[in-house]
Amino acid sequence: MCWSATADLVAGIGIAAVGVACVARPHRARDLPLAALPLLLGVHQIIESVVWRSGGGTGPATVAWAVIALPLLALWVPLGVLCAAPTPARRRRLTVPVAAGAATAVALAYCLATRPVTAEIRGHTLGYVLDLPHPEMLVAGYLVATVGALLLAGDSRLRLLGVLVTVGAAICAALWRLEFISTWCAFAAVCSVVLLGWARRRPAASYPLQRTTAAGD
Repeated sequence: MCWSATADLVAGIGIAAVGVACVARPHRARDLPLAALPLLLGVHQIIESVVWRSGGGTGPATVAWAVIALPLLALWVPLGVLCAAPTPARRRRLTVPVAAGAATAVALAYCLATRPVTAEIRGHTLGYVLDLPHPEMLVAGYLVATVGALLLAGDSRLRLLGVLVTVGAAICAALWRLEFISTWCAFAAVCSVVLLGWARRRPAASYPLQRTTAAGD
């Protein structure tokens, strides 16, 4: 979330551009879900700029924002880390975050399908209102799925990303509760740059060399 429609739009375009750079090089197929995460975050910011310009409410942009922020990211992040894990041992360590993400995503998707979500402009922040049962459990499951998966990853850059997400979420939540200013877009940009560094260090996909033989060889 950013503090205005313009800030969301500019941040979204920039983060999406980083996402394009992440997926542009030929990765191994299993690295692509995590490499595409900045692209998803950029689209998310752009959608929120539409929420700002529409004055909040319960329109399609609000629903699309909530779908990405809640069930989709809860499942995308741990599955992306799982796919990119280099060894079976590393993948086994991610069983709990993936299970937590799946359960949390199902619960959040059900809530979005059966209950209205509303966006409210509160000064320089946007608040999203959704009646969630057992919100403490859902928040805990969400954090285990997303932050937990990153901290358990076998890559130092992904662990750094997990630390940044933890610190960023705490700071943004504090500022949001004060209804002072929303700064999540800045942290999303920093996290996307970290993912770009991770993507560039990943081994590229290898393709067999093709030999063309002329007729008569």
